[in-house]
Amino acid sequence: MQEKKTVWITGASSGLGLATAKAFAGVGWTVIGGARSFTNETAEDGIHHLPLDVTIPESCAAFVDEALAISPRVDALVCAAAVLVLGACENTAPEEYRRVMETNFVGTTRLVQAALPQMRKQQSGRIVLFSSINGLLGIPFQSAYTASKHAMEGYAECLAMETRRFGVQVCLVEPGDHRGGSDHTRLHASGEDDASAYRAAYECTCAAIHRDESGGLLPEKLGQKVVRNTMRRHMRFRLRVAKFDQHLAVWLHRFLPNWVNSLILRKYYGTDTPNH
Repeated sequence: MQEKKTVWITGASSGLGLATAKAFAGVGWTVIGGARSFTNETAEDGIHHLPLDVTIPESCAAFVDEALAISPRVDALVCAAAVLVLGACENTAPEEYRRVMETNFVGTTRLVQAALPQMRKQQSGRIVLFSSINGLLGIPFQSAYTASKHAMEGYAECLAMETRRFGVQVCLVEPGDHRGGSDHTRLHASGEDDASAYRAAYECTCAAIHRDESGGLLPEKLGQKVVRNTMRRHMRFRLRVAKFDQHLAVWLHRFLPNWVNSLILRKYYGTDTPNH
């Protein structure tokens, strides 16, 4: 009888992390989810909830110890914990950039380093890192988030090359807009107030972001696609889940001159709107 497989998932309390956790539970995996809001318990859907703050090394170490006590295996690691700070580059404080990078990027590297010894011992494992369409192109007033996801793209390429000989495969999930984002992970830069020189353009961009997310794809569909890719014999390295217009934006960014891409995005998000 085949041993039941185990997945660790960060950011499992809401959004795409929660949808992915439910999708793995739906196909019979042992799911161990971590989030700052969790206490040690098993949810009704069979997902083990463990407290986890990926920005704190001691919290990561405690999560790993408790996860291995539940199951001695880690067949897959899904890193979906993330935070977003909206604001102009000029108005986003270094501490706010640091918070985003610590959560989205450095926190991911902590969990990867914790899972890899077990995966090397098993001579198998799947690592799924949540990037974004923003990991491929810049969006106005999302510089902190965009920088963290660009970092994830480069990190994943390095990780995949280094771990291949140990039977470990790596996947970058690049979601476009999806419904159901959580407001507690979507913050506004402290310097982005009514006196900001960017205020009118910022409000136009925030309205466009809200519109796109409200009409975005269903998180459940993404979770199912992540599970299917993880269970493939050979995982796809990039799994882009987005609407056609966002796929098109990536293609245009790759092939058109920068000034053309910049013009298209400025018009779309209204960043040339003057303050009154």
